[in-house]
Amino acid sequence: MTFDPHYYPSASRRMATYGHRGMVATSQPMAAQAGMEILKQGGNAIDAAIAMAAALTVVEPTANGIGGDAFALVWSEKRLHGLNASGPSPQSISREAVIGMGHDEMPQLGPLPVTVPGAPAAWAALSERFGRLPFTTLMAPAIAYAEQGYAVSPVAGLAWHQAWQRFSACQGEAFTPWLEHFAPQGRAPRPGEVWRSAAMAATLSAIAESRADAFYRGELAENIDTFIQRHGGFLRSSDLAAYRPEWVEPVSVGYRDHEIWEIPPNGSGLIALQALGMLETLGAPPRDPVELLHQRIEATKLAYADGLHHISERSAMETGPEELLDNGYLRARAGLINRDALKPTHGNPHKGGTVYLAAADSDGNMVSFIQSNYEGFGSGMVVPGSGISLQNRGRSFSLAADHVNALAPGKRPYHTIIPGFITRHGEPVGPFGVMGGFMQPQGHVQVVTAMLDDRLNPQAALDLPRWMWTHDTTVQVEPHFPDHLAQALARRGHRIVKAVDSLPFGRGQIILRDPASGTLCGGTEPRTDSAVLPW
Repeated sequence: MTFDPHYYPSASRRMATYGHRGMVATSQPMAAQAGMEILKQGGNAIDAAIAMAAALTVVEPTANGIGGDAFALVWSEKRLHGLNASGPSPQSISREAVIGMGHDEMPQLGPLPVTVPGAPAAWAALSERFGRLPFTTLMAPAIAYAEQGYAVSPVAGLAWHQAWQRFSACQGEAFTPWLEHFAPQGRAPRPGEVWRSAAMAATLSAIAESRADAFYRGELAENIDTFIQRHGGFLRSSDLAAYRPEWVEPVSVGYRDHEIWEIPPNGSGLIALQALGMLETLGAPPRDPVELLHQRIEATKLAYADGLHHISERSAMETGPEELLDNGYLRARAGLINRDALKPTHGNPHKGGTVYLAAADSDGNMVSFIQSNYEGFGSGMVVPGSGISLQNRGRSFSLAADHVNALAPGKRPYHTIIPGFITRHGEPVGPFGVMGGFMQPQGHVQVVTAMLDDRLNPQAALDLPRWMWTHDTTVQVEPHFPDHLAQALARRGHRIVKAVDSLPFGRGQIILRDPASGTLCGGTEPRTDSAVLPW
């Protein structure tokens, strides 16, 4: 089944967006403008993606930052390339050391969950391999936003206020730099207020001029080391200097005459692929909407049970992607789906903080890019005078010695952020993504099935009410999720909980290319301050 760009269901809140020379989509209009500005200067889709990613650290610091991680899928040179720019744990950290400090699980905030940030290295690596314009040109919009300021958008303002409440209650001077930098008036900036950061502008300028080298081997690296060491953490300048992002071969599963692609472990994209693979083995989607939803929820739950049990750094996995995506195995797992809700044995998904962007140009280049501090602003650690908010990705490690994701020196943790990409018979269809912690694989399943099974255009697929499995048989649904479907699922044993708002249900972007005309069709997230800009 192929995507029909002319189908507009009545449930869609907005029409899809069309372009021909290029398109960008992300969660902040100002970041999207940065990407379009680069395209119009002669840059390609990869250049535009880098500009948007850097700008997002400034205009949406509530969900990503200079001190975060990134992953990318890039269609260029007639093939798909994968970049894993997630960082490892410090070489000096250990389970024993963290347990010896009085912890029975990895802390959520503070210096201990800080791992090596990979985002600046991702920008530089993408530019070096695929970029057309100078790296300094790509960083210029982000620097300008930081220097000149911008009006805070509504959803970002709400998340900023929630973060301020959280960090205001934290004890210890380690959190003072966050409050001084992100809440200099003694509160979070309100929607519509102008916020600027000379410190971030200076840091981004140093990254631009050195192609990120200053972050990993210069003064910025030394400042990170000093700050983390002062507050009892393990990250050192030697960890930063040793870091290199990894080019990887993407993994895929066949679905409805298309190929769905994800980054391999330590990313959690395998969960989405497993769920889609199970649904594929069940055959044509059922006409009954309740049975349709039930199958998608059950397949996702079973995939999570596997993913959270098996996925970690690839070298630590006894069961690899090939085995988890084996057709026979997926068929057996799908065979567990019956009329009633199952209780999977592993997993307890929770919220996260991430940004996603997609870009395409007239030369056929397409980018699926995701960047994250993990949970909102991350660890709460902001390096004084720099604007660098450090991620808390180490929170994903386990302190149990026998866990596949057990903390170890120099190890990358299980990663929730996953960019997606669709091809058909080896030709590019386009990038897609749904950000939001453990919602991400579930969001991937929902938008892919909406487009390839339900024949919805990208905007309609993003507009659909979402569900989110949390644990056991509990499924949260958005406030506007249809009551008759919720009640029918409850009669099958699902514990349906209506959420009070839509913030936990992810935020996505999609750009698809028509193979005959080259026309681009895009959609953007209605749940946040997003924009899709055509050219």
